[in-house]
Amino acid sequence: MFIQTETTPNPNSLKFLPGKKVSKIGIIEITKKDETNNELIKDILSINGVEGILLADDFISVNKLEKISWDEIKHIIISLMNDFYSNGKDFVLDSKQNDDNNDLSEIEKNIIKILDEKIRPAVSRDGGDIKFRSFKDGIVRVQLRGSCSGCPSSTLTLKQGVQNLLKHYIREVKEVEAI
Repeated sequence: MFIQTETTPNPNSLKFLPGKKVSKIGIIEITKKDETNNELIKDILSINGVEGILLADDFISVNKLEKISWDEIKHIIISLMNDFYSNGKDFVLDSKQNDDNNDLSEIEKNIIKILDEKIRPAVSRDGGDIKFRSFKDGIVRVQLRGSCSGCPSSTLTLKQGVQNLLKHYIREVKEVEAI
């Protein structure tokens, strides 16, 4: 199996592409070993210097500490992924997550729809994700995950991209903040 890697705008995040399905349940970010029972995720999070991972449909984005070089850990991650898939596993995550959007207002549902359809695909290409957290008094609060978390260009993306797009489609939106 040949696992490809792609750089992201965040120098402390790298995208790993196994050429196979990774997550059947959507985009998930995990930053602590005790948040999962999955052996591959636990093993990657056990590597010295790894801060978190984001699992998407067809890639795993790994975030590391700035003081650790990719040359020190990249080959370990690739080896773990190769072992995982060569043991006959077809995907990393398959159990359902519980995202209940029934209690949201129409504006919040529209914000989520725009994030999902227009913004998430773009940030996913860079190994990241954006998740809606709240909307109050014209302010949308989002969580940047994966490669977007801690990325030097994320503030610019948030203000010039996400905020302008949401303000264009939803007049009640005045500002977007990352939490």
